[in-house]
Amino acid sequence: MSVKVLILDKSFDFSVRVVNLYKYLCNEKKEFTLSKQLLRSGTSIGANVNEAQAGQSKADFISKMSIASKEARETKYWIELLIKTDYLNIEENYVKSLLKEINELIKIITSIVKTSKENIK
Repeated sequence: MSVKVLILDKSFDFSVRVVNLYKYLCNEKKEFTLSKQLLRSGTSIGANVNEAQAGQSKADFISKMSIASKEARETKYWIELLIKTDYLNIEENYVKSLLKEINELIKIITSIVKTSKENIK
């Protein structure tokens, strides 16, 4: 599987998980503020990765992927805040896997941006 297909699939699958987590937080935990921030940043990762594929130039591609990287880091922040404020339990497997997945996305996207910048020079 190519890196392009991998990041498109991983970011889309992560977006689906974020939407489902958002519904859970609203319906079960009655939490609406932090979860909305999580929804926005968590789904923005995949949207920017997807948009980057149609970049008009290498610089445009790097710009969109850099935005995806920032959104991924923001998403990690919201997940960690939800854990620290007891809306999510770090001992639960789905929370552990969510953190693992966002860390993987951050690594992959950071690597893509770094490699793309090096290839411009």
